[in-house]
Amino acid sequence: MSEKRASNRWVVVVIFFFFMLLHQTDKLMIGSMQVPISEEFGMSNTQWGWINSGALIVATILYPVWGYLYDRYARAKLLALASFIWGATTWMNGIVRSFPAFLATRASTGIDDSSYPGLYTLVADYFGPNLRGKIYGVLQLAQPLGYLLGMILALMIAPMIGGWRSIFYITGSLGLVVAVLIYFFVKDMPRGKAEPEFEQMPEMATFKFSWKEVREIFKKKTMWFIFLQGFAGVFPWNVITYFFFAYLEKERGYDPDAILFTMGPVILILAAGYFVGGAVGDFLFKRTRKGRILISSVGVLLGAIFLVLAVTTPIDAPNQFFIFMCLTAIFMPLSSANVIATVYDVTVPEVRSTAQATEYFIENAGAAFAPILTGIIADATSLQTAILIIPSVTWGLCFLFYLGALFTIDKDHADLRAQMAERAKAM
Repeated sequence: MSEKRASNRWVVVVIFFFFMLLHQTDKLMIGSMQVPISEEFGMSNTQWGWINSGALIVATILYPVWGYLYDRYARAKLLALASFIWGATTWMNGIVRSFPAFLATRASTGIDDSSYPGLYTLVADYFGPNLRGKIYGVLQLAQPLGYLLGMILALMIAPMIGGWRSIFYITGSLGLVVAVLIYFFVKDMPRGKAEPEFEQMPEMATFKFSWKEVREIFKKKTMWFIFLQGFAGVFPWNVITYFFFAYLEKERGYDPDAILFTMGPVILILAAGYFVGGAVGDFLFKRTRKGRILISSVGVLLGAIFLVLAVTTPIDAPNQFFIFMCLTAIFMPLSSANVIATVYDVTVPEVRSTAQATEYFIENAGAAFAPILTGIIADATSLQTAILIIPSVTWGLCFLFYLGALFTIDKDHADLRAQMAERAKAM
């Protein structure tokens, strides 16, 4: 690898990290502001669920569109466009003054939420299979750190500078700045350049989008298990993201300081879990092609167990609650980077954005309704009941789906490597 390319790829990682950090801050901080926003617009839990499901539904619909565009056109320029859309829609969300307008503008923020497949596939063309888990783990550190930053902005900064609208103006403006950085400093790479069979080749053939290869995605049994776990696996994340702060405040009696000092360390542990999951997945992948699936299955199983133990902890035992939440945070993110890397371990470079977008589409097709379902259960019973039922059931299903993938990953991975070797030989 040339010194210039090696240097540039780390510039790309840094820019993408800040894109994800600030974008996730903008996306996730609304959960910390449920109480003031709900009070301003007079929303019930069910209406609050619709506010968050609206953006998820829009993102779900647009995942196939973004995936197709990324596989056909320059990914860097499309990512710059996505960042611009993020900034513009967040500004609109801060300006409106009625519940219907807030619902509509919040839904519009989902347009850019479905833009991540292009980012991950571009990174896959800078880094080979044995490094991807760690790199995705580093990038995904931005998600919990963005959650933590959003929590700080919502709970500490917003009251000092005029409320939640001011925070939307800040994060929206940062989206416009990041769009400029991506446009000028992120360069596209030939699709498949970092595959082992092509990495040392001075010239690369251009692999173009093909509907034939898109159809091949659905013939790989591993992808079906990935799709199934994706459908179930995002339910818990959306439940926790959009309702956990209200649960702590309303049902466990935490004030803003207690929320911050409880969830701050938990989120930092969660952040570390993304990198640890990716690094351990890479380590095991070098020894067995089942490695990424093994670490993913352990993560969802133990994450579910410790979350149940946390939520069922008595209110008068905050230290025990904190310990169980920290243990939950260790295991929750272990599968994330490994799922992305697994998609690229079995699909050809020219349709990877489409494959990833399809996986996200299936994820969100179910999970988009998780906030609504949570709101309905919470209004009928309690937030504790909703948080207890939905994650434990869906993570249990994910564990079963990962067990299925253990029996298919070796063949699907070997088929891809054979296909790449044939292409390299033909050049």
